[in-house]
Amino acid sequence: MDLLKNNVGKVDRIIRIILGVLLIGNVFYALQSPIGWIGVILLATGLFGICPLYSLLGLNTKSTSEKIGLK
Repeated sequence: MDLLKNNVGKVDRIIRIILGVLLIGNVFYALQSPIGWIGVILLATGLFGICPLYSLLGLNTKSTSEKIGLK
């Protein structure tokens, strides 16, 4: 099991980045709670394309073409 294996697909990465930015932004404008740390985690996993939790669970959201390097 490799925890640093790229296992987050393109659509999943986009969703993680958007949600991460929104959660971090809410800390400064609305919620002002520790929920922003979840946004930091989502943003980091979205930017790097690596999710250790997915590795532990054996999940991979990359499409077949992404796995073989076509996209």
